[in-house]
Amino acid sequence: MNTTVGLSADHVPVMVDRIVELLSPAITGPSALMVDATLGAGGHAGVFLKSFPKLTLIGLDRDPSAVLLATENLKNNVSSEVLSRFKVVTTEYDQIETAIKNLGISEVDAVLFDLGVSSMQLDQSERGFSYSKPAPLDMRMNLSSGVTAAEILNNSDVRELIRILRVYGEERFATRIANEIVKARSKTPFSTTDQLVELLYEVIPAPARRTGGHPAKRTFQALRIAVNDELQILERAIPAAIKLLRVGGRIAVLSYHSLEDRIVKQALKAAMGEQPPSYLPIPQLPEKLCLLTKGVERPSVEEIEQNPRAASAKLRAAQLLIKEAA
Repeated sequence: MNTTVGLSADHVPVMVDRIVELLSPAITGPSALMVDATLGAGGHAGVFLKSFPKLTLIGLDRDPSAVLLATENLKNNVSSEVLSRFKVVTTEYDQIETAIKNLGISEVDAVLFDLGVSSMQLDQSERGFSYSKPAPLDMRMNLSSGVTAAEILNNSDVRELIRILRVYGEERFATRIANEIVKARSKTPFSTTDQLVELLYEVIPAPARRTGGHPAKRTFQALRIAVNDELQILERAIPAAIKLLRVGGRIAVLSYHSLEDRIVKQALKAAMGEQPPSYLPIPQLPEKLCLLTKGVERPSVEEIEQNPRAASAKLRAAQLLIKEAA
């Protein structure tokens, strides 16, 4: 089934058909509730609202401009009846439990996370997420709070810069890059993306630049994660979302790099419940959470050709079997 008909080519939701297939058994009821915890431009939300005529969908996003864009996109692409089943909350997704309970809702049937930076944010060059366009080095998903990427580059000591680049960007030239950043900023503080890109081209050896994608990719990823505290927020968000699910409810998570996927994998595994070691004569406990995907699932070759931003996507999904006592 092709559920993307009528959506903007600039904001094609990733793996939407497979996500619909995975979540649909939980949201076909007459009063189904779903949370799109990373609303973005509203691509996934629009598909679910149009595909399930009884579904109420609650969208969360900490970026006020994303909330406005998603709402406008839905107004332009769905009927007033469909739009009446959509609610939106501006908040970070680790606040999912508080946000949903503030709406008077105690449990939901499905939760979707589509992690990382959205196409909408990449397309807004002034946000500084993209290394392909000159822009201020900002990278905040919520422009009203937090430190910018420029502030991190200009104020962090060399050890902290190395940690950020190595841990969040998995950058093997982290030490070399950090030392050159400290040298460069003593002459001219960093303020724009092209300043940083120029330095990275100079610092990263030519053979390494010819493989593994753009030489700035890992550094920009590391800075974006640090600016937005993404991994720590994700570590809190997945357990909070599972806690909100009713028995039989489902969760699907799209991640885009190994650091995110590792956290998702560990959170789902932890929610399955501790099992006694296999060598002990103790009955196995019933699983609290059942995995719906075997390992990670990835987009098809055809989807990647149509939507190159889907290339690094990794999908995991699970169903809640046993509800923890409150």
